[in-house]
Amino acid sequence: MGAVDQATTGGYLERYDEALARDPMSAFGLVREWMRTDWRALFAELRERRPIFVTPAFTVVTRFADVTEVLSREEVFSVRAFGPRLDAALGGPFMLGWDATPMNWRDKGLMQVMLDPRDAADVRGLAGRLADEALDAAWPYGRVEAVHELFRHVALGVCAEYFGFPGPDPQTLSRWTRAIVTDGFANFLGDPEIQAASVRAGSEMVEHLRGRLAERRAALRAGQDPPDDVFARLAGTALPAGIGVDDERIVINMAGLPLGFVESAPGAMTEATEQLLLRPQVLARAVEAAAGSDPARFDHYVWEALRFNPFFKLLPRLCERDHILAAGTPRRTAIPAGTLVLAAPASAMFDADVVAEPGEFRLGRPSHHHLFFGHGHHACLGVHLARVVICETVRRLLLRPGVRLLPPPEGRIVRAAGIFPDRFVLGLGSQGREG
Repeated sequence: MGAVDQATTGGYLERYDEALARDPMSAFGLVREWMRTDWRALFAELRERRPIFVTPAFTVVTRFADVTEVLSREEVFSVRAFGPRLDAALGGPFMLGWDATPMNWRDKGLMQVMLDPRDAADVRGLAGRLADEALDAAWPYGRVEAVHELFRHVALGVCAEYFGFPGPDPQTLSRWTRAIVTDGFANFLGDPEIQAASVRAGSEMVEHLRGRLAERRAALRAGQDPPDDVFARLAGTALPAGIGVDDERIVINMAGLPLGFVESAPGAMTEATEQLLLRPQVLARAVEAAAGSDPARFDHYVWEALRFNPFFKLLPRLCERDHILAAGTPRRTAIPAGTLVLAAPASAMFDADVVAEPGEFRLGRPSHHHLFFGHGHHACLGVHLARVVICETVRRLLLRPGVRLLPPPEGRIVRAAGIFPDRFVLGLGSQGREG
């Protein structure tokens, strides 16, 4: 939700129970709508009254301890809820869609080496340069459409210059990622047209990368110096044959980089920016920190703002065998095999049993209370780099004078598929320039 003070009327469970008795499908629709519009109030009621919320279609887990249990127990709560869709799109197994298999461990280790945390300072500088380019272009107009002109511009630029994967062009790469991620994480009803679009996009992406890899290998054979990007590192890495990291694994892992970045990073930037702009006193302190000599001091504002509206509010898992969740506590609940479990990091980060005064905007919260990048086996591999890209882009935006929300409808976030920020127009400079 966009507003600072969200609905607190409660009574969600009574309305849900009444709808369930009358029409189970309407009850499912109610829950989906509440999660889009009143998620903080809904989760607050669930944490208090029904922290493990069992429905005929899925089970929602809302308390911090239970969310981290689900995300830490990959042998019980697997990613099979969405993994096969990613594999279908990319034409082969992708590490994000598998749990603790030899392929998963090997490819994770390989990509952790490629996404070197020591690159963070350079990547932060790259993000800042790309952000300033976009803001310079928008400045004469007194406004910026922040999602595409700024946030996705930065993300796609990082893909091009740091990952070494510009796509045929930024628009095509953006289209590919949106199609695949929509099917994997927003196609709740299994719409076959969305699935088919994902497979088409993935096939085009993989075929393009095969051609790019062949070009990279030919350049290496010709003695040309490779660029210093992740693709070049992968193409130039020699590993023992028995490890089995062949060219197809390189292509699929390269395809996975924008899938884990081009939607989530701009999404996080959009949500954090809106939350800061909604709090004038906090915004003034954030702008002061942004102008300081230590950018990391500003970063705390981004993460606390994002806690109030994280991009990914639910992480789907499939219960592979009967399991007692929250055993030894009053929340103890039997989860049957085959249950779709929705772990709610957005709710967990407001659990007062763990997060002190969760309704207050407070800097310096422990980093292990932040679940923006997942938790456990599938936590983000490139977290060190994603953090600096998100924070530096928002910092460069707030360094511009007069950044502000515009009156509705322009100043509202418009979303695609109910999840992905797709339009968010901000004012820049002095009032009255955007007429």
